Formats: sequence, C-alpha cells, structure tokens
Amino acid sequence: MTEITVGELLAQCLRAEGIEMMFGIIDGAHIPFTSQAPRYGIRHINCRHEEGAVHLAEGYTRISRKPSVVIGSPGPGGANMLAGITSAYAEGHPIIAIACTRRRLTTDPERGGAWQATNLVEMARPITKYSALVRQPERLPEMMRAAFRAALTGRPGPVFIAIPDELLGTKIDADKAPVYPSSRYRMTNMGAGDPSWIEQAAELLANAKRPFLHAGKGVLWAGAAAEFLALGDHLVAGMSTSMGARGAVPEDHPRYFFQFDMQASALARNEADVVLVVGSRLGEYDGWGMPPAWGDPSKQKTIQIDVDANSIGLNRPVDLGIVADAKSALSALLVAVKSKTQPRAEMPDLARYRELTSQTMMQGVQYLTAPATHGVNPGQMVFGARAFFPRNAVTVLDGGNTTLWGVAYNQIYEPNSFLYSVKMGYLGTGVPFAIGAKLAEPERQVYCITGDGALGFNIMEMETALRENVPVIVIVAVDDGWGMERSAHNFQGYAPEEQHGVNLSGQTRYDLIAQGMGCCGEKVDSLDQFAPALERAVASGKPALIHVTVDPALNTDPPGYKQFRYVRTL
Repeated sequence: MTEITVGELLAQCLRAEGIEMMFGIIDGAHIPFTSQAPRYGIRHINCRHEEGAVHLAEGYTRISRKPSVVIGSPGPGGANMLAGITSAYAEGHPIIAIACTRRRLTTDPERGGAWQATNLVEMARPITKYSALVRQPERLPEMMRAAFRAALTGRPGPVFIAIPDELLGTKIDADKAPVYPSSRYRMTNMGAGDPSWIEQAAELLANAKRPFLHAGKGVLWAGAAAEFLALGDHLVAGMSTSMGARGAVPEDHPRYFFQFDMQASALARNEADVVLVVGSRLGEYDGWGMPPAWGDPSKQKTIQIDVDANSIGLNRPVDLGIVADAKSALSALLVAVKSKTQPRAEMPDLARYRELTSQTMMQGVQYLTAPATHGVNPGQMVFGARAFFPRNAVTVLDGGNTTLWGVAYNQIYEPNSFLYSVKMGYLGTGVPFAIGAKLAEPERQVYCITGDGALGFNIMEMETALRENVPVIVIVAVDDGWGMERSAHNFQGYAPEEQHGVNLSGQTRYDLIAQGMGCCGEKVDSLDQFAPALERAVASGKPALIHVTVDPALNTDPPGYKQFRYVRTL
C-alpha cells in the first residue's frame, strides 16, 4: 500500500492535466496541497483578492490557451471567487476553481450556526460547467476528471470543486485512487469533422463569387489564425472577427473589416453569397448574425464550424454545420478549396467598400484631433500608446468609455494579443488580465489601458505584479468620474447638475498609489509628457502605472458610443 495525502493526490491530478499555474489566497486548510504543488511543477501566484485571482487566471489562460487553477478558502474566500467565475463563464475561459469548505461534521449538511458554512457548490452551479463537493477522498481523481472534461469539451468554461478542509490532510491508499492522463479519459482533439462536410463546404466556397469569412474566439483557442488567414487570402475574401477574436486577422490587412466600421462591414457581408463563420456564436456584438449586419439567411449560404454542437445555428440558421476543431477543419478545408480553385486576383467591389471605410476614418480623425481644454485628448493617449509599443504587444482594455477609445485607436495585429471582457464588460479585469497575460508570455510587452473607475476595483493586484516580478504597464485615463455614465446622462438629456453618482473625488493620485506599493508611477498632464513617461516606465523594469489626466468633456463623447448603444438594441 502506498499512502498519500489527498492534498498530494490533488497535485498529481493537476500535473496529469499539465497545470503549471495556480492563483489565489491560501487558507490553512490548503497547506497539505500547496506544500506539495511546487514538487509537481505548479507555481502559485499569491493574489490580493479572490475575484482578482480568477481574473489573473483568465488572463493567463486566454494568452497561454492552457487551463489554470484558482484556490479559495471556505465561506467568504470561495464566495469572492464567484464574481470572477461569472466572468470566466461568460468569456468561455477554462478555469479550475477549487475551494475548501469547513469540516463535514458541521457543514454536510449544515447544522445551523456553523462558522463559514456557505453552499458554494449550489451557488457556483449556474455559472460553471460542473460544480461538485468531494465527499469521499478516493473519488477525487474521478471528480477532477469530470471537471476537466467539462471545462475543455465543447465551448470552454470554468468548473468548481469544493473539498472539506479536513480532507486534504487525510491519508489514503494511492492504489485506490488512480490518476490518468487526459488522453485516456476524454477527447482532446475533435479533428476536422466528417470529410463529406469539408467537401461540401469547399464546393460552396470554391464556387462563391463573393465569399466572406468571420472568425470568433474559437479560432484563437484552436490556434487556427494562420489557417483562417490563408483560406481568406486564397479566396481573396473579405474577413472580420468578433470583438473577442481581434488579432485573428491583422487589423491593417487590406480586406479586414473592423466591427465598428459598421457601414462597410455590413455592406460587404450583406453582398456576400457565401459566409463562413468559425468559432463564433454570432452574439449581440455580431448583430446576432442577422440583417442588417449580415445578409438574409434565406438568400445567403452560411457555413459554420464550431467545436461546440450547441453553437451551430444558435443565432443564425446555417446551410452547413461542421462540428470540428477549428484548426483541423480549416486545414482540411484549405486543401480541399485549393484543389477546386486557383488563388483569386481581387475581391469584388473592395474599392466601393473602402470608400465607406474612408468616411468612417474621417469621422475618427475628427475625434482624434479635437483639442483638449483640460489634460489630454483620450484618443491621442490611446493612439500614442499603440505607436509606442511593438506590433506583437498584448493590449488589455478595461472600463467604459476608455474601452471605446481603445477599440477605435488601438489596432491589433497578431493573434492572442488582445484582452477585454467582451461578453460582460466586467470592470476591474484590466490589471489582473494584464498580469496573467504577462505570466503566460513574459517576453512580450503587455500594456493595459483603463479608466480611473475601473482601476479602483483591483488596483492592489499591482502589488502582486511587483512581488511576482511581472512588469506590466498600466495606463489610466483619469477623468475623475464614471465616464460612460456621464455619457448616458448626456445622451438622455440630463444637464450636469442633474447627473448624480457619476463623479469621483478628483483628489486621487493613482501614480502615487503605485509608488507606495513599490511600483513605478508617473503622472501625465499633457501629451508631450506621455511618450517620455512610457519610456521611463518600461526602462524601470517594474510594474508601472501612468496616471494620464484626460479631458472629461471629450471623454464623454467617445467614437463608437452611438454604435455601441445601437448594437445593444438589435
């Protein structure tokens, strides 16, 4: 008999799945597990808040395309995790959340009056793909397999495992709780799908006169951006991406149609005779895949490729649905298309579409060149940041209006280079997303553009970044208020004196807060100060926060605000 603690058994289960990173705040009950984790190649990032820990894990997972673990304590610690898990569920991030519960004698079932007794399993169930309490130690490997199977099958998502605190230190016979590698208990690659489906899709695309390709985040999860782009280039097709898939096509590509270039992208998609949708459910930001953002599905052929059968035809009826891994399917589809048609020369009516794009760009220039009467034009701040950082840098956006400025003036050129809470617009994700991204790819520069309201949610994770030697750059647009809420009041006709709950004190120096943690802190009040501040921030080798005073009046009227409101009415 080989004795092992349940804590070490848990570490073995995670190693079998290739887990390298774990986030969260340690509870005393975790020690039999966390003391063993380094032996199994698992690095623990000690965070400042459990919600922030989940967001760090999301950033890491999104850029590395690997699942990661978050730990939480019984009661309040586990409850704090739930806010972050809500984000992971919405965004489709495979986070393995593990929380302890207090001893089973008082909590299973709860006897009334028990300390920190909270039914976390039931609370987590609606926001996870699997939620369960481990009652018998020998069943831990089986339940971890169920958790990973759920998290990584179909559309990815978070799972929740609760373990009574006395269980982790319990010794059991390891032979009675075998641990298997993923290849022995779940499907790890869906493959290219039915060959006849690929043949039908290739026939449709090869015979199309105006093909159009649309990539969702599933293209990035599958590492299929190169295959998607190669197919689009062979067909000389128009291409677009969902907001979450920005970077799957370089945004300076001549046939890329940006989401908020609404007139040109809608017209190009409307006039396509065949559209290929890969790894996208065609949600609200995509106009639900229906007119006017897309063509009439009764007249326009639609091919959809997705790893999740439940996403096929979800919001737009399809002519051909292919359940498959995006990379495998696109590789097979490209070969089949090449066998049926030679590379094409030009996209029909591209010049006409680009005339509409030029009109959109001219409107954007008006926003960008508007003079600031106080501080900096926020568009010039964003434009300056994009010009400063290398093409392959990771951009993280956070906030309300700050995000709209970031979307308009911060182009994304490479896959896995953009992070934003697309599905939820979750404020406070920016700093932890950036830290997680930098942990995933330390050699790349990572910068976060956020607002002062959003920053306040998880600013203490800057101390985590310092302690863990993660030199991210955080740029804060400071307008001393909730910018998008000011915009909403203005849009509805409320005068400034009628706008309540939108202002912050105006006294907060975010650069000094950063300095107080030991990070680099800079304050910028004019545009000429911005690039030198960025240079010093990068040269410091530390996590850095740049407090940029932006013009509140300009910030209440960002580009894309009306389009943002319009999309939400479809």
